[in-house]
Amino acid sequence: MDDEIMAAVGHQLYSFDGRVLEIFGNHPERFHIRYMRLSVTGPDRKGRRTVEINALGRSSTRNYTAAEWEQVPDLAALLETVQRAIDSDPGHCWPG
Repeated sequence: MDDEIMAAVGHQLYSFDGRVLEIFGNHPERFHIRYMRLSVTGPDRKGRRTVEINALGRSSTRNYTAAEWEQVPDLAALLETVQRAIDSDPGHCWPG
């Protein structure tokens, strides 16, 4: 992947350069795909979705309403790209 992709949700900006996922906002975070597990669950019966990122002993969870998720289709595409990068990384070493 040569280009950075971004998605903005409220006061959060997701940025992915092919190796590092950064989430800017009140509590900025960085995750390298080699040490990361990503889970997107939902929608539940009210359309809410949960994005959970686990990496090296820390966990980050963000919950989105149906309206938030629908307003930012770029977020789903970005997260799918991150998951493909995780899946294709030959050195991925999720501690299990």
